[in-house]
Amino acid sequence: MAVTKQLRISGHVQGVGFRHCLAREARAHGLAGWVRNRRDGSVEALLQGDAAAVDKLITWARRGPPAARVDCVEVQAEPGETRYSGFEQKPTE
Repeated sequence: MAVTKQLRISGHVQGVGFRHCLAREARAHGLAGWVRNRRDGSVEALLQGDAAAVDKLITWARRGPPAARVDCVEVQAEPGETRYSGFEQKPTE
């Protein structure tokens, strides 16, 4: 079953390769969506795909890459009206 989840990851998550690593993990799990830095220092991501694969990526996001320190991962279910065909890194918003 396909799901869409939006994540907001806070802590020391910018300048440590978090977006790049999250995008690589998402593609490896066959997920679609996007990831971007936020001006407040957090990272935001939208994940779309198989529920088990989304859950695996959320688990990964709670650790992040080795240089990151993740304090909090907020997860919200999204209606998923927009369908994404790949996974991209978006510019900071």
